[in-house]
Amino acid sequence: MLIKLLLIALLLFIIFNLFRALLLMLKNDPNQPPMSVFLGRRLIWSVAVVLLIVLALGLGLLSPHPRPY
Repeated sequence: MLIKLLLIALLLFIIFNLFRALLLMLKNDPNQPPMSVFLGRRLIWSVAVVLLIVLALGLGLLSPHPRPY
């Protein structure tokens, strides 16, 4: 259960960074950090989520649905 909550929190953080990059793109303020900072964070955390899911599946912490249809 804890692994699922961690994954949900990470996914929400990824969405938060995506919207911060969107706001920076729309404002175009030179005093703010570049949009690529937040997109880079989003990419790093997305890779971390995928690796965490693969690791959790390998260790048996998550079980895939046996019949997806």
